[in-house]
Amino acid sequence: MPGIAENLRTVSTRIEAAGRKCGRHHNAVRLLAVSKTWPAAAVREAHAAGQVAFGENYVQEAIDKMAELGDLPIEWHFIGPIQSNKTRLIANHFAWVHSVDRLKIAQRLSEQRDVHLPPLRICLQVNVSGEESKSGVAPDELPALAQAVAALPRIELAGLMCIPEPGPDEARLRGRFRQLVELRDDLRAMTGLPLDMLSMGMSDDLELAIEEGSTMVRVGSAIFGTRVRQAV
Repeated sequence: MPGIAENLRTVSTRIEAAGRKCGRHHNAVRLLAVSKTWPAAAVREAHAAGQVAFGENYVQEAIDKMAELGDLPIEWHFIGPIQSNKTRLIANHFAWVHSVDRLKIAQRLSEQRDVHLPPLRICLQVNVSGEESKSGVAPDELPALAQAVAALPRIELAGLMCIPEPGPDEARLRGRFRQLVELRDDLRAMTGLPLDMLSMGMSDDLELAIEEGSTMVRVGSAIFGTRVRQAV
């Protein structure tokens, strides 16, 4: 079985190949290692292999890992659903939040971010698939949310995130990714913000996402393997 370091090299090769295919430099796409449900030892191993940015879905699990890995200069990203009673912890323990889809949540993150910390960089999660079970702001509600969020202090609206419905239809998946790019471009024109982050693409579809414009892919199983337990 290949180890985490070898898996990271394989994923990096995939990212570089996808970038070459569409004429993008591989440095245009960052890798976020999704370490949810994996122990701190696995994160330490990935960091030793050169990985810096890690994504977590569960607040308390992430904070426990942060305490254990406090000696490492890790960039922590929160990528899971956000509960109102967890916003203070998220606001003050993470550098990035990818999953903001309500103004109330953005306001709480803004109010609760320690003034001595750099601005919290956030992405708005967009429900590009229109699935009722999927988190995310509806595309037609995005402009109003983005403008309201961009005006809040202590946070920086940095871009957009999506999790399209999985499936074998490559054209449909490309269309979902392309929709997020178009929404980002419209917001750029509307707000004047750079909105450089497009958080889209995972282990199974990162090539398609990169070809359509992703600037960060969120990869878990291709790095750490198949999860054997579910966090609570």
